[in-house]
Amino acid sequence: MIKKLGAVSVVLPAKNEALSLDPLLLDIRRLLPDAEIIVVDDGSTDNTQDVCRTHGVTVMSHPYSMGNGAAVKTGARAASGDVLIFMDADGQHNPSDILSLLEKLAEGYDMVVGSRNTESQAGIGRMGANYIYNTLASWIVNRNIADLTSGFRVARADKFREFLHLLPNGFSYPTTITMSFFRAGYAIAYVPITAKKRTGKSHISPLRDGVRFFLIIFKIGTLYSPLKMFLPFSLLFFFTGLGYYAYTFSTLNRFTNMSALLLSVSVLIFLIGLVSEQITMLLYSRRNDLSSPTSATEHLTSRRDDSRRH
Repeated sequence: MIKKLGAVSVVLPAKNEALSLDPLLLDIRRLLPDAEIIVVDDGSTDNTQDVCRTHGVTVMSHPYSMGNGAAVKTGARAASGDVLIFMDADGQHNPSDILSLLEKLAEGYDMVVGSRNTESQAGIGRMGANYIYNTLASWIVNRNIADLTSGFRVARADKFREFLHLLPNGFSYPTTITMSFFRAGYAIAYVPITAKKRTGKSHISPLRDGVRFFLIIFKIGTLYSPLKMFLPFSLLFFFTGLGYYAYTFSTLNRFTNMSALLLSVSVLIFLIGLVSEQITMLLYSRRNDLSSPTSATEHLTSRRDDSRRH
């Protein structure tokens, strides 16, 4: 069944991961002997490139560290496979789980994500943060997101590349690509995995990157479902204004300027969200029309017929 998926490319973003890369590349080559393996060296200062050359895999190097997302984009652009496999190069992900993800993808999904269990979370704080991210993102896209930040996933290459321009250069590319796939109507599945403790030191700052995760969730939310983001703020201002009016009417027997301001702002926020929602629907409608081979052919045929008539 997996052979029906076509050629497979494995993309491994790496920054100073030479220690874990050596056994990882051996396991991947043993598991997928015909797969294209691309290691994107994101400005490493160790012998990452030497390890990759020893195993005969493709190495693409950044002149300086651009971030995990930038490495993923570099690898996705260079990959020639019909299916892209993304893994962390720090030894957390078990290559044997690749087959489970590919089997799930072969069932008709567009992307399959390795969902980490509670034992795989790096501490209670990280687990709590991931729960908040998953809950918020699930609300935005109206789908259950089991693991928003997992870097272990397989996806169909043509669909993944549609969203390369949206991916940030930092560590939150899984957040963006997951929400983008859901909002575009592509099918995503989750397969439970157990992630091991990483080799070496993590490059993620909980506070800094945590704030970035939240900003990216809101950015993607306003890009794909703006009314859902604007409506709660509109209701907040509306009920605050209504409550303040009830208070001033009962105590002062008057309607104050502050109540008028709060109610007006709530209406403005709602209208902005409504207009944004319509713009998003138009953009996606046009995008779907242009991406359809049938529609594009009909459009060109119609233009040729018009030119012949004239």
